[in-house]
Amino acid sequence: MARPDHRASLTDLSRGVPFSRRHIGPSAADQQQMLDTVGYSSAEDLLDAAMPGAIRTTQALNLPAAATEPEVIAELRQIASRNRVMSQMIGLGYYGTHTPPVVLRNVLENPSWYTAYTPYQPEISQGRLEALLNFQTVISDLTGLPTAGASLLDEATAAAEAMTLARRAGKSKSSRFVVDADAFPQTISVIATRAEPLGIEVTVADLSAGLPEGDFFGVLIQYPGASGAVRDHAALISEAHERGAIVAVAADLLSLTLLRAPGEIGADIAVGSAQRFGVPMGFGGPHAGYMSVRAGLERSMPGRLVGVSKDADGDPAYRLALQTREQHIRREKATSNICTAQVLLAVMASMYAVWHGPDGLKQIAERAHRNATVLAAGLRAGGVEVAHEYFFDTVTARVPGRAAEIVHAAADAGVNLRLVDADLVGIACDETTTDGDLLSVWRAFGLGSLSISDLDAATPDALPDALLRSSAYLEHPVFSAHRSETQLLRYLKSLADKDYALDRGMIPLGSCTMKLNATTEMEPVTWPEFGSIHPFAPVEQAAGYEELVRTLEGWLAEVTGYDAVSVQPNAGSQGELAGLLAIRAYHRDNGQAHRDVCLIPSSAHGTNAASAVMAGMRVVVVACDDEGNVDLADLDAKIAKHVENLSAIMVTYPSTHGVYEEGITELCGKVHAAGGQVYVDGANLNALLGFAKPGQFGADVSHLNLHKTFCIPHGGGGPGVGPVAVGAHLAPYLPGHPLHEGTKVGPVSAAPHGSAGILPISWAYLRLMGPDGLAKATASAVLAANYVAARLREHYPVLYSGNKGLVAHECILDLRGITRDSGVTVDDVAKRLVDYGFHAPTMSFPVAGTLMVEPTESEDLGELDRFIDAMIAIRGEIAQVQDGVWPADDNPLRNAPHTAAAVTAEEWAHPYSRQTAAYPGGVTAVKYWPPVRRIDQAYGDRNLVCSCPSPEAFED
Repeated sequence: MARPDHRASLTDLSRGVPFSRRHIGPSAADQQQMLDTVGYSSAEDLLDAAMPGAIRTTQALNLPAAATEPEVIAELRQIASRNRVMSQMIGLGYYGTHTPPVVLRNVLENPSWYTAYTPYQPEISQGRLEALLNFQTVISDLTGLPTAGASLLDEATAAAEAMTLARRAGKSKSSRFVVDADAFPQTISVIATRAEPLGIEVTVADLSAGLPEGDFFGVLIQYPGASGAVRDHAALISEAHERGAIVAVAADLLSLTLLRAPGEIGADIAVGSAQRFGVPMGFGGPHAGYMSVRAGLERSMPGRLVGVSKDADGDPAYRLALQTREQHIRREKATSNICTAQVLLAVMASMYAVWHGPDGLKQIAERAHRNATVLAAGLRAGGVEVAHEYFFDTVTARVPGRAAEIVHAAADAGVNLRLVDADLVGIACDETTTDGDLLSVWRAFGLGSLSISDLDAATPDALPDALLRSSAYLEHPVFSAHRSETQLLRYLKSLADKDYALDRGMIPLGSCTMKLNATTEMEPVTWPEFGSIHPFAPVEQAAGYEELVRTLEGWLAEVTGYDAVSVQPNAGSQGELAGLLAIRAYHRDNGQAHRDVCLIPSSAHGTNAASAVMAGMRVVVVACDDEGNVDLADLDAKIAKHVENLSAIMVTYPSTHGVYEEGITELCGKVHAAGGQVYVDGANLNALLGFAKPGQFGADVSHLNLHKTFCIPHGGGGPGVGPVAVGAHLAPYLPGHPLHEGTKVGPVSAAPHGSAGILPISWAYLRLMGPDGLAKATASAVLAANYVAARLREHYPVLYSGNKGLVAHECILDLRGITRDSGVTVDDVAKRLVDYGFHAPTMSFPVAGTLMVEPTESEDLGELDRFIDAMIAIRGEIAQVQDGVWPADDNPLRNAPHTAAAVTAEEWAHPYSRQTAAYPGGVTAVKYWPPVRRIDQAYGDRNLVCSCPSPEAFED
């Protein structure tokens, strides 16, 4: 009798372990153990019990079957090959740059930097906070304004934020904002998009002819202009101040090493981009926008601000300052919906400045300027008119009727120029510009052989004497101490070692989804075929990007059940705004412009209310019931009261409380019946993928967080991508772009496809997981959250749960009763978790005095148990405080976190041992030591210091 053949096929053997098995932490056996603890026999049974049947889809996702990692890399290589790498001389805020290899490898490609979370726990974020303080110092020094933020999303949105800052901080009663006609076209367009819902009138004026007549509350000047022109705006700024306006200057950072700083010519606000400080163009992003302000405006700035405070020992320590999370606190009264930054890119830009120092940056600027002056001299020598006498790196050539012909000729030679109009060509130089590029440009203009060296020797600089910079910058020692690669390598390593990132251990943040960012997903980001493409390059040169974007948008539409998607929004907050602007435009086109009421549950993410206000809507809060669900009775009352003006409801699903609400389809029906639209915040989409689609259970629009559900890493607080997905009726109202295809709504980001440079990450994730893998990830995430809840419920009350006591992908541990009984606060528990080797869960959101835990699908059972055991041990420590074993003001929780210096001090007067302080879970081979003790937050706000302190501040 022949033996059965158990041999695997060659196909099976070649495919290896499915990627989903690499992505999902618990093995099949581990998951069964977890299911036994939760009380279910299978993941399918658990999902059937937890997720309402009314929202479930019966169809499998229509996505390609999962591919292997080598297959995905090969497919992306093929896609990338369709992008044409050129010498990019288009300008308009995007420039070629050389990323220092030591920064590329040790920041952008280093999981210690890209898997870190926003530094809300400052004691374990000192490395990236120091890097951000360096960034703020670079911006402050170069712009000549005393306070700079820790980055904004891009230059155009930073300019729009400057507009609203000027409006709320100024004294003018006017609603008009004046914008330089020589500003970047994408900046003008984003400002217009943001201004209209707020009732701001935008006047675009040729400021070379002076300020327009009439009143205005603010002015935006481009310096140098989009045309390349360098003008002395000091007198114009002085006149604007006399007329009661606040002045913002959009400045090129590199030019400010040679030109007088905006602060020195009177600007109140400076904005711009740090892209050319070592960050690839990436077809438009991500890049670190910046903002700096004069004294008196720092407490009104949007976004994040890193400040210097002190820890429990009185030593200097960094932390986020002031209004960093103001949209969570002020909600509909928030002045901005910005809740993220571009931290990873700001770190890169700061380290570019650390690497080159003031002299190196100036040399790079001088080289770009000399290339531009020599280029202009060659054009003039050939009889071509150059539009401006003074310029920094961009030359505008006047060639009546020949512009398109010249741009095409240059492209054929591998150089992209800017087609301004039929008569004008723009040419921008940067640190990557070569002699060959200059020769190619001259040939495109039909000029003969020219000698670069002769022109260089004979041509003076093209900067006006009155604007030459004389003030110093980057004098802090950090910008002169790391000239060798060894020095910078060790500096970067020392900063990374101070931080806690996902490469070190679990980050169980509820609502923030800190899961695996796989190396295969990250690898393509740094390929030149993706990194070196200008966002305004001719579409035929970016065929690979266009294919990738179209495919990804289609996949995102499929998994969400919508009809159309735009990836332009470069943060979740901008996705929210884009979705609400689509709803607003839809109502207006239907003759119902009066519909301006947006219903928002009391549990909602703070950005929801802020975004609604920015979209010109009035916020009405809907109550939640004792189980954390939207109170449908209160919803009925609010709908009845506002039925004539109801525009939309914004609801997060699963809810912000981590529960699958049973009444979601009923809620959608009620709002639709009243003429409103339903916005489902997609922040928690990772609890639905493969099982339910918002676009099919009643929603009209959602934004998606690619930096959460779809594996783009958080990068210490950015980059993010927040695509907006809509039903067919809202598709005409997706954001457009002035240099790309247009729609009925303007852009919300500077580039047509937003932060396109990181879209390969989410494309790869979807391709690697396939429909089955995505469903398994969802099931595993829900199982992990319920496992944590099941094991911790007897130690900490689980605040909300849904059907049969189950949660969705996260659970809220209620410490309020514990705090009343023991005095131990949620802060104490969060800081004590550091001693156990963990980043704390989300603190006091959405309910004060609670911890929201999201374990994700990527953490293995051993790490889940380690966290659970730590939380149980901390509950035991709290009991010792309650029982009087340890005093309420001197115990390991109140004194946490414990540094190595603290536990090795000569004197130890605490009523617990040094080992209890440092090794509460027992001595282990690997120990994370926080670099500082608990930080005094209030002190830092009272004594605001937001640039690099002197080295003496750190002396004993």
